[in-house]
Amino acid sequence: MSNEKNLKSVREGEELNEAKLKAFLLEHSLITHENTELSVKQFTNGYSNLTYLLQIENKEFVLRRPPFSAPKRGHDMGREFKVLQHLNPVYDKSPKVFVFNEDPKIIGAPFYIMEKVNGEILTAKSAHEKQVSPDEFKTISDTWIDAFVEFHNIDYKAAGLSEFGKPEGYVERQVSNWGKQYLAAATDEVPSAQKVMTWMSENQPKKYDHTLIHNDFKYDNVVFKDDSWKTISAILDWEMCTLGDPMMDLGTSLGYWTTANDPEFMKQGLPSSTVMKGNPSRTEIVQLYALKSGRNIDNLTFYYAYGLFKIAVIAQQIYYRYKHGHTSDPKFANLNKASALCCNTAWQAIQKNQIDNLY
Repeated sequence: MSNEKNLKSVREGEELNEAKLKAFLLEHSLITHENTELSVKQFTNGYSNLTYLLQIENKEFVLRRPPFSAPKRGHDMGREFKVLQHLNPVYDKSPKVFVFNEDPKIIGAPFYIMEKVNGEILTAKSAHEKQVSPDEFKTISDTWIDAFVEFHNIDYKAAGLSEFGKPEGYVERQVSNWGKQYLAAATDEVPSAQKVMTWMSENQPKKYDHTLIHNDFKYDNVVFKDDSWKTISAILDWEMCTLGDPMMDLGTSLGYWTTANDPEFMKQGLPSSTVMKGNPSRTEIVQLYALKSGRNIDNLTFYYAYGLFKIAVIAQQIYYRYKHGHTSDPKFANLNKASALCCNTAWQAIQKNQIDNLY
C-alpha cells in the first residue's frame, strides 16, 4: 500500500513538456545529463493540484503544478514552496523542496520540485485492500493526532513565517470568503447552503489561538514510514497552509472523518478509511486532540459545520470546472452531489448541536 499504488500514466491533456523539463532540471543541477531518459507518472489520489513522479538518473522527484484552467487563488505554487522551504529545517514531517519556477514557458504553469517520500499512504481503497485491523487503526489515529498537535505547536515566528498569513480576523474572513466562493461556483439549488452560511456568520468565535494550520490534514495526506503505523515521515498537500485558528484546521479534518455509524450516503459521498472498525468517532477525535494539545474545544458545532461547508465549496468549485469542460477526469462528475451532502450534513449538525449521530 505504498504510494506507488497511487501512480498511473499521465492523463491525456495533462502531459508535461519533457524536453524543457529536463533542461530545467539540468540548469538547477538536479540531473547531470539532459539526454537521459525521463519517466513521468501521475499521482491519482488528489482532487486539486496535479502531482507527478519524475524518475531520472536513478533519482526520484515530485513535481507539483496547479490544475489546468484553475484560478490562481488556492493554487499558489510559490506560496506552497515557501512554507515547505521554511518548515523543513524545523519540522521533520515537512518534505524537502529543491526549486520553484514561475515561468509558464516550461510546462505551461508555475511548479516546484520536491523530494519523493516513500512509505504508506492510507486511502479508503488501500486500507480495505490491506484489511487494516481495528488495533492498527487505534495506533494510526493516535499517531495522526500526535502529528496534528505537534504541527500546531510549531513556533511559526522562529520558522520565519510570521508574514505568511494574518491570524487576526482569520475566522471572520474565512466564513465570508468561503461563502462568496460557494455562490460564485454554485450550479444547483441547495437550500441548506444559505442556511449554513447565515448561521456561521452569526455564530463564529471571536477569540482563538493563532498557529500554523494545514487546512487539509487527513489520513491520505500523510505518509506513514511503514505499516507499524507508529511514525509519520511526511505531511503532503500544503497548498492551503496559513496562519489562523487551529480549531478551524481540526474542523476541516472532522468534515472528512466519516465513521461506521454514519448513514451509507455519507460514507459513499465522503469516502474515507475512517469508516473502518477501530477508528475513533468524531467526538473522540476532538477529546483526544483536547487531551494532547490542552486547547479549549468550545464552539465544536461551529468548527465541524465550517469544515463541512469548506469541503462543500472545494467540491463545488471542482465540479464547476468539470461542468464547463475545463477538466475531464470522470471522478469529478458527481462532486455537486458531494457538495450538497456536506451542506445538508452541516445543517443537521447545527440543528442538533452535535457532531455525531446526525441522521
